[in-house]
Amino acid sequence: MTRRLVLASQSPARLQLMRQAGLNPEVVVSGVDETAVTAPRVGELVALLAAAKAAAVAKDQTDALVIGADSVLEFRGQALGKPSDTADARARWQRMGGRSGVLHTGQAVFDVRDGGVAQRDVGVSSTVVHFATPTPEELEAYLATGEPLGVAGAFTLDGLGAPFVRRIEGDPSAVLGLSLPLLRTQLAKLGLAITDLWRR
Repeated sequence: MTRRLVLASQSPARLQLMRQAGLNPEVVVSGVDETAVTAPRVGELVALLAAAKAAAVAKDQTDALVIGADSVLEFRGQALGKPSDTADARARWQRMGGRSGVLHTGQAVFDVRDGGVAQRDVGVSSTVVHFATPTPEELEAYLATGEPLGVAGAFTLDGLGAPFVRRIEGDPSAVLGLSLPLLRTQLAKLGLAITDLWRR
């Protein structure tokens, strides 16, 4: 029997990734206040946030696989989520240009059966991102699109920001917001094959 998939995220990139991987989740936004969650390390923070999102959505489900995710860029020891405004995004890029950071993506998979969480798995995928140095004109043009304001670290690999990423070391799907290799491993821990969840 095909299980219902629920994505506890409003991220269009995560939804697109899952659809491209043959999955067809329903989207239920968690409403979790991300500012209320803290942790000493960025990897721990994204794991806690992903689990909080999955838990918030799972409590309203009867039978489903609920997937929560969160991404944060770690740059020089600082956790960088979405920029607060254009000035913040500009300042970030002025610091990040020509340097590297680590994009951490936390993922939680909650297996909900008969109205309760039967099993859960929480993991983190970390990818090193090497940034190019945009010219002042390129940076202003990029900021003017508004794209950097809606994404962790103020950059994307699947949009207008891609030319400003020189290379990555790790999982490209995790940089887009959801690690598909990690998801496959998490599902296997719960006794499920990702191929069984492909839409027919």
